[in-house]
Amino acid sequence: MVRLPEGSYRMGSVAFYADEGPVHERRVPAFEIDEHPVTNEQFAEFVEATGYTTVAEEPLDAALFPELTADERAPGAMVFTPTSGPVDLRDWRQWWSWVQGARWAEPFGPGSTIDDILDHPVVQVAYRDASAYAAWAGKRLPTEAEWEYAARGGLDGANFAWGDEHDSPADLRANHWQGRFPYLNTGAAGWVGTSPVGTFPPNGFGLYDMTGNTWEWTESPYAPRHILPGAPPPPPLGGRLNLLAEPEPTSPMRVLKGGSHLCAPEYCLRYRPSARSPQSDDTAMTHIGFRCAR
Repeated sequence: MVRLPEGSYRMGSVAFYADEGPVHERRVPAFEIDEHPVTNEQFAEFVEATGYTTVAEEPLDAALFPELTADERAPGAMVFTPTSGPVDLRDWRQWWSWVQGARWAEPFGPGSTIDDILDHPVVQVAYRDASAYAAWAGKRLPTEAEWEYAARGGLDGANFAWGDEHDSPADLRANHWQGRFPYLNTGAAGWVGTSPVGTFPPNGFGLYDMTGNTWEWTESPYAPRHILPGAPPPPPLGGRLNLLAEPEPTSPMRVLKGGSHLCAPEYCLRYRPSARSPQSDDTAMTHIGFRCAR
């Protein structure tokens, strides 16, 4: 872990997406944060030591999915599948599929494996899974404010973790989509999908993969705008991914940070410290991982 000193920074941005505002001063006590996301190898050690069962390995709750048969409620998770060509980018269902049997050890479904990617970030972990690992390791998940402070690496107010300018194919600073989303990805430094932790340069605090590679869970509940220090918390938002319907208030929403290997400028310019995304606690996907704090 890397210990970060107490400090203040300007949290948020008004230059990109509405939910990143308002920009405000935020003070963060000293804390420690993992140097890189939790890897497949580390998560495997946790499962072996505890016998833990992840959310994706449990059947769907019949009370939450009454429209599904018992067979349709079999364990599974969300898997990214490239399209065959250009599509309407407003409809994410065209490149996300529910795959029965997909889980952390078989992230793309039965028959897939992590044997040759043990040093990649673990994915297909829901919020409960990330929290359980953190507790086992004697740690916790970071808050959104801690995470953004860490991601900025001392570059207060910068657009990216490395400065204000985009990176380039000749000088990639993070694992994000290269090509045309969601059908053509030439790979970031040769990697299509996740990459080994530490493949790309660290930020100013010596932290790897703070943006790109995988989104990361935080402890913080999601609200459509930043809640300023001292203000009352908003009513909790809820939602779940459902390929047949819009999100319904069945599970709390948590803040994800950092963007992922699926972020492309024309669709998702979120491989930035201020970027944030809502995610239902009970959903596991092939581009969401986590790191711990203490």
